[in-house]
Amino acid sequence: MSSGLETKLKTAHGKLDAVKTSIGQVVIGQENVVELALTAVLSGGHALLVGVPGLAKTLLVETLSTVLGLDGKRIQFTPDLMPADIIGSEVLEEGAKGKRAFRFIPGPVFCQLLMADEINRASPRTQSALLQAMQEKFVTVAGERHDLPAPFHVLATQNPIEQEGTYPLPEAQLDRFLFQIDVDYPTLKTEREILLATTGTKFGTAKRVITSKQLIDMQSLVRAMPIGDKVVDCILELVRGARPEESGFDFIKNTVAWGPGPRAGQALMLATRARALLDGRISPSIDDVRALAAPVLKHRMALSFAARADGQHISDLIEQLTARIS
Repeated sequence: MSSGLETKLKTAHGKLDAVKTSIGQVVIGQENVVELALTAVLSGGHALLVGVPGLAKTLLVETLSTVLGLDGKRIQFTPDLMPADIIGSEVLEEGAKGKRAFRFIPGPVFCQLLMADEINRASPRTQSALLQAMQEKFVTVAGERHDLPAPFHVLATQNPIEQEGTYPLPEAQLDRFLFQIDVDYPTLKTEREILLATTGTKFGTAKRVITSKQLIDMQSLVRAMPIGDKVVDCILELVRGARPEESGFDFIKNTVAWGPGPRAGQALMLATRARALLDGRISPSIDDVRALAAPVLKHRMALSFAARADGQHISDLIEQLTARIS
């Protein structure tokens, strides 16, 4: 590794430490969730935050937007939301000389950090409006291409308990999310801190630490980080071992209906580097692969009907699988 790259990595790590400190002024606890969200953004990807109401999912996204210097917007997904409400639409306008022409009015998707709140409450037609934006970073309206700002990230939230009136995300859209991040209840100590910090007269505030240009530079830096052959082999072993057609493990063959595609391996390649950068290391390790296996794989696998009836859980299978990789 060149000394120039190593210097850039150290500088980036220092800035990211300041980012985490600033986020911690507002979001109390949830260190693992914050780290995974930052890892997803540094990797250039999107994340799906799954948790019950009141666990600071919305607050986290708003804080990330401020601290990372991104233009953030929020969409509350509802059953009556239409695709044009997300990507925008064309309107017919009449000029001063009576000439009529269509003008494109951009929707809220034209931002750098989009919060899709309760994404599974919108209809499949509306959910699909995000597919092209998330993958291609542009949208097409009336045959015309409209590029989105750079960087562009979607952090979506989903409530796991209220399923009436919701539409499960299709597999194609789930695969667009780099991570599924499960947001759990805080510990007793953390919840006590939350009560004391949020019910008084003073509130913590987040300040911008980096700019969007600096974030783009860090994303390029993540792709330039070296990664060892053993880590690459570990990623391949994990991803291919999670596919029932190719797995050498009976507990996968007998329980999994379909497994992750190559995009899961790509996600792990980027995310392990980003995690190493956050931790101040110059290259990722096998431990990074193990730590990120669940967020990358759990929404890219499905249990068979028999396995669901038997009470199996994807998270348990991934844990067994990661324990067997070398």
